[in-house]
Amino acid sequence: MSSEAVLTIALIAALAALVLAVVFARQVLAADPGNDRMVELATAIREGAMAFLKRELAWVASFVVILAIVIAFALDDGLLRAAAYITGAAMSFGAGFIGMRVATAANVRTTEAARTGGIVAALPIAFRGGAVMGFTVAGLGLLGVSIGYLAFIQLGDLDPIRGAEIIAAMGLGGSSVALFARVGGGIYTKAADIGADLVGKVEAGIPEDDPRNPAVIADNVGDNVGDVAGMGADLFESYVGSLVAPIAFAALVFGGTGYQIQAMIFPLAVAALGMFASIIGSYFVKAKTDADLAPALHRGTNIAMLLAAVAVLGLSYSIFGDIDGVNPFGLWLAVVVGLAVGFVVGKISEIYTSDHHKTVKDIAKQAETGPATVILAGIAEGKRSAAYSVIVVAAGIGGASWAGDLALGDGGGIYGVAIAAIGVLATLGITIAVDAYGPIADNAGGIAEMAHLPPEVREATDALDSLGNTTAAVAKGFAIASAAVTALALFSTFTRAVGVAAVEKGVVDPLADGINILNVGTTIGLFLGAMFPYLFAAMTIKAVSRAAFRMIEEVRRQFREIPGLREGREDAIPEYAKCVDIATTGALREMIVPGALAIITPIAIGLVNVEALGGFLAGSLVSGFLLAIYMANAGGAWDNAKKFIESGAYGGKGSEPHKAAVIGDTVGDPFKDTSGPAMNIVIKVMTIVSLVFASAFV
Repeated sequence: MSSEAVLTIALIAALAALVLAVVFARQVLAADPGNDRMVELATAIREGAMAFLKRELAWVASFVVILAIVIAFALDDGLLRAAAYITGAAMSFGAGFIGMRVATAANVRTTEAARTGGIVAALPIAFRGGAVMGFTVAGLGLLGVSIGYLAFIQLGDLDPIRGAEIIAAMGLGGSSVALFARVGGGIYTKAADIGADLVGKVEAGIPEDDPRNPAVIADNVGDNVGDVAGMGADLFESYVGSLVAPIAFAALVFGGTGYQIQAMIFPLAVAALGMFASIIGSYFVKAKTDADLAPALHRGTNIAMLLAAVAVLGLSYSIFGDIDGVNPFGLWLAVVVGLAVGFVVGKISEIYTSDHHKTVKDIAKQAETGPATVILAGIAEGKRSAAYSVIVVAAGIGGASWAGDLALGDGGGIYGVAIAAIGVLATLGITIAVDAYGPIADNAGGIAEMAHLPPEVREATDALDSLGNTTAAVAKGFAIASAAVTALALFSTFTRAVGVAAVEKGVVDPLADGINILNVGTTIGLFLGAMFPYLFAAMTIKAVSRAAFRMIEEVRRQFREIPGLREGREDAIPEYAKCVDIATTGALREMIVPGALAIITPIAIGLVNVEALGGFLAGSLVSGFLLAIYMANAGGAWDNAKKFIESGAYGGKGSEPHKAAVIGDTVGDPFKDTSGPAMNIVIKVMTIVSLVFASAFV
């Protein structure tokens, strides 16, 4: 199969995903939004979310412009790289923006569907709302990289290495926006959530999403800016990074082999087939009964993965079958290893975060003895889940490396690892759809509570939301697993890029013999790299704490100063806008330092000592992956332990165990929705910025 044919297929797949996103968006918007009160609440949530996103764009755009100027004047092909960087940034932000627009329309329609038809009617609305995000992210990601390849390599007739370096700048653009979007959105949503829960549930003793709570609108806005827009930008970056890594590696390493171009276009072909498989799988997400909720979501994902695995087998032989010395079966095996790693890590996340499994039930039982034991149990289970996930990823890296060597001989191992990263995210469209439906269901429950709909409506949306917490943890597992594998491939590509730059400049390659951990500079870098994810986690958790403190003080003030608010008098109206403003201002102010530090630090280290930068990237990859899995799964487990109690276990809502579980959940909030998911971006953004600036370090 020629490169022209692959590019055509990739562009068709990308456009098909975007068309499906439009179709699903129209179906969501055609659904009934409910009564006037429901529409009023949904409008307030949408306006708050859009106001935050516009203010965030102004802050992030300033950083993007500054870094684009640095790229334009400091690097070879600077103007082209800067253009690619800005394109990646714009697409990343656009994916989150589009997804959030539809999510804030799907929430109220999910509520109305739950009111009129229960879970079976509500699931399609929530899923299609999430699918708009999923297929927009995947479609724009594949479209952007395919057009970049077409413009800079296929038609631009640039040297493959130069073209791949320019495409890598597109990945850096996506990573830059994703980092700020994830951190800013995460700080916003968790500050509002913690403020609403601690004062509302624990102190005032009122239900979740009760309209008397001044932070309730900010809380529902946060679900969208953090768990939809932030997550969309995050997974756009993950997807583009997984495509960039093998393209750049093949360009740098496979020159003169006779299969360089095939190795560069193969990732696009895998992504295209995965896209078609996701589109087909999305039509199998249908619940026949209330009990079929989880199987319906898993059915769509599993069918997509199976179709992708079968299709890639034929694809491998079609592209590499006529090339002497290449075993296409090995390349197919690398993709399957990636699919398997994503599936197993996701399954581990499900086991540790779903209230259908023993772990969450055990944590909920700990609530009978107070918040301390709940927190201890969650920390322990989160760390244990990280251990199992590392074992799976390590086995996957070993298997993918072996498959790469089987396919291409000695030296093909890292390419096999890079291809496995695409396998992890091959079915990204439906993976995100299953994830993004969760915040929509969460918002739907909030609207049901605030609009005083019958209890059975909230019960239906809570069932959707509880499963959404699990699917979100599964999607985070996919993203974090892909980050570890992709970062390893980018790390190896970075060392090769330094070598190429050294040859071009006629100087000694500082990494010619690889990364020597006995080198003092490398050892220093290892310690600094292992430290950085902890510092980043501390900064972002502290940021949530500071913003939540201001939110709690404001909610307490309103309960204290507005007569009859706590008692629910009709003439007592909460000042929702003040809480929205506190969350917005706090998030924007707090996101800049940790986000900028993750991008600037590797550049600063690389300019001083390249060996130290190599150690820094290796150390941050290992510790960042462990922290990401631990925090994501511990947070998800605490959240669902709380929901398990709210369903009636151990005294139900308002009981002492419930209050203890709420406190555990508030500890887990920044774990699972701020620091944890941002960590997978951190370990990739530091590697890809090192790759883009490699020539400046020599």
